[in-house]
Amino acid sequence: MTGTVLVANRGEVAVRIVRACRDRGLRSVVVHTDVDAGALPTRVADAAVLVPSYLDVDAVVTAAWGAWAVHPGYGLLAEDAGFARAVTDAGLVFVGPPAEVVAAMGDKVRARALARRCEVPVLDGTDGPVEALDAAGAREAAARIGFPLLVKAAHGGGGRGMRVVTGPAELDGALTAAAREAAAAFGHGEVFLERYVARARHVEVQVLADHHGAVAVLGDRDCTVQRRHQKLLEEAPAPDLPDAVRAELHAASRRLAAEVGYRGAGTVEFLVDRDTGEPAFLEMNTRLQVEHGVTELVTGVDLVVAQLRIAAGEALGSVVGSVGDVEVRGHAIQARVAAEDPWEGFRPAPGRVTALALPAGPWVRCDLGVEAGDAVPGAYDSLLGKVHAWGPDRATAASRLGAALDDLAVTGVPTTAPYLRGVLRRPEHVAMAHDTGSVERDWAPDPAERPAVARPDTAERPDAAEPARGDRTVHLGTDRGPLTLRVPRHRDAAPGPAAAARPRDEGAASPRAEVAGDPVAPMDATVVDVVVTAGQDVDAGAVLVVLEAMKMELPVRAARAARVDAVHVAAGDRVTAGSALVAVTPP
Repeated sequence: MTGTVLVANRGEVAVRIVRACRDRGLRSVVVHTDVDAGALPTRVADAAVLVPSYLDVDAVVTAAWGAWAVHPGYGLLAEDAGFARAVTDAGLVFVGPPAEVVAAMGDKVRARALARRCEVPVLDGTDGPVEALDAAGAREAAARIGFPLLVKAAHGGGGRGMRVVTGPAELDGALTAAAREAAAAFGHGEVFLERYVARARHVEVQVLADHHGAVAVLGDRDCTVQRRHQKLLEEAPAPDLPDAVRAELHAASRRLAAEVGYRGAGTVEFLVDRDTGEPAFLEMNTRLQVEHGVTELVTGVDLVVAQLRIAAGEALGSVVGSVGDVEVRGHAIQARVAAEDPWEGFRPAPGRVTALALPAGPWVRCDLGVEAGDAVPGAYDSLLGKVHAWGPDRATAASRLGAALDDLAVTGVPTTAPYLRGVLRRPEHVAMAHDTGSVERDWAPDPAERPAVARPDTAERPDAAEPARGDRTVHLGTDRGPLTLRVPRHRDAAPGPAAAARPRDEGAASPRAEVAGDPVAPMDATVVDVVVTAGQDVDAGAVLVVLEAMKMELPVRAARAARVDAVHVAAGDRVTAGSALVAVTPP
């Protein structure tokens, strides 16, 4: 395992992979777009290559010219079978499972069938995409499954392309919205139907597999604290999970990984019904997980290094010292720090981190993709990074994480950190009595706990990131086409703006969607759908326009009953914060 690794990702995961490469004496090269010029990954890597898009397979593979391997991270192209195949076809090593495995498990309908074949319990649902049915067939399938049900993207993850349907009248709209979001996020608009478990725990099992058919289980995690089907807090091991259920999930995950010929790090996800205690297969993620850090803390295994060593052909026994169940010690909890405002419905909030102070301590770990002065662009995911804490037991880990979140200070953008501080103290969370719907159903942020607003003196557009001081651009001609590289300043050079200390609050709150007068865009965003037309009467709460920012859809609703006088935007338009979307008057 020598040479160069191309990191085909951005943000905190790119930084994490670069550090793992450095640990193993490997050279790292990251790709970046114009929006991410000068971002932290380009400053810590040995070199950076400009690409038109992180999803441009040809450009990313060309950027890997001369490398030993390509690490896809998570998100973006990480679960794109075509990308995995293009990497190997170019004579490079793909740090992940074979392309055919990525394809099989990336298609959730096909993955459900494979799980059944391995005697892994599966929720009732459609055996194929809804697109294969006519309207009557979709309604018949929904009636058979029963309500509530879930419309779910057949490809991708991260909670996108999912809609809960509580009755027949909502089905058509949910199918349209889920398909649209899935197509925008993953390039595939296929959706299927699945029984919705109203009160569920989200439990997942971490596996590692080598080229020789060996599979190890590195414990499990609980990811039940979620909003919009996306995780906020994760912990390992899953607390209060009956021994019989834990053993069943571990065995099922090992069977599935062996059946599909898995290789590298993967995660098998399950729902556990709070009312019946019965587990059911959710999906298998063929990549590193955002929450991998808590597993690392309780097992002592560096999962990114393990991925690299397995990709180099090493046997699992030499990588983790075990083939079977890896020993778990203590407890670890992770908080996802995202540029969102929980007091505004977790509205994404692009901007610029004007100051940053990180927590420290022997049991605390911070994996962030930004430093003070860095832009948080609206074009990508809202995740800034994660804060982890370890303890000999769950209560100690939670206490240490709470103290770490108290010490975390981010200025310039609001974050999820202050809300998650409160979640850790909630009695239901302490007692492990919550479910995946608790955040949106029961745990509304307390207005009294909302952090004070701190706005930067000068507004800055988040997409106007500038290269760090000392960066230079190099244009190269190769036998595979031209390359443009941005060579970052040396990592030991003087840092950017100092991380000024500040009171424990988060930065600028995002604008509200419901304001006096005409509805306006609450942030810089893209219009993905205009629901109303001029002359239409709408009720209070009716959706007028659907926006997308930071890979999330945000419906802008009527604050009161009104008549739509004019529509100022169309699908595909880019809008800035505060710009008028529609004109309304009282009906």
